Amino acid sequence: MSRSQIDLPINESAAESLEQSDADSGVPQFDRFSFMDISINCLSLSDLMNLVKFGIEKKKKWVIGNHNLHSLYLFHKSPALRQFFSIADWVHVDGMPIVALARLFGHPINREHRVTYADWTGKLMEGAAQNGWRVFYLGSEEATLAKALLILRAQYPGLLIEGRNGFFNVATTGVENRAVLDAIAAYQPNLLMIGMSMPRQEIWINANLEEINANVILPSGAAIAYVAGQIPTPPRWAGKIGLEWAFRLAAEPRRLASRYLIEPWSILRILLYELAFQRGKQ
Repeated sequence: MSRSQIDLPINESAAESLEQSDADSGVPQFDRFSFMDISINCLSLSDLMNLVKFGIEKKKKWVIGNHNLHSLYLFHKSPALRQFFSIADWVHVDGMPIVALARLFGHPINREHRVTYADWTGKLMEGAAQNGWRVFYLGSEEATLAKALLILRAQYPGLLIEGRNGFFNVATTGVENRAVLDAIAAYQPNLLMIGMSMPRQEIWINANLEEINANVILPSGAAIAYVAGQIPTPPRWAGKIGLEWAFRLAAEPRRLASRYLIEPWSILRILLYELAFQRGKQ
């Protein structure tokens, strides 16, 4: 199966294509910035929606990853996660701390380039319902997934969405992993969302990419848990001022205490080292 193009059902009445930035390929181009060893694209919510539309319309096979403070921490710990980001076609910002760090290094990133799945999932489902995209969600517990799918189908009439829980043996040679890949292939999704927590979801994508039959592949964390109400959605104003983490910590203190209270200290050491290295080069 070709990484760049696969033959999946497409709604011919989908929204018009993006203006072509590259005269030869027509693939949209967005600025890409690097700092602290990671790279991100300058992508707003509308940019991301246009990328998804373009990828589906043109029958691409694209991976759109995301970076937040947790992924920055894991990136420096996990070779497998670094491998995922090396194969991601696009990487958007999923946390205000990444916006702040990018700006510290002189990159023109701002609040509109920070997009979380709490903001994006509804737009994705609306676009899928309007354009006839087939959506498959892999992740979460069975009961949570079933509840969320019922909610989404009710909110977005005509939405074509199916799913499978994320609790299976991910060994690539195992029977359970094969069954998951077969279920995805049988459904032939235009949009595949994988919510199995970071870095498990990214590592799974990287390990199985050649056999995944989908157009646009999104590691989407707890997106479906928010839809089902299993996790309270932080107020959207909090994300804009960098305080969403506090609401998430209050909702899930045991799971997120290390992420928000310990990991940033390791990132601070990496930041200070890179700033010192840059000064040494001047």
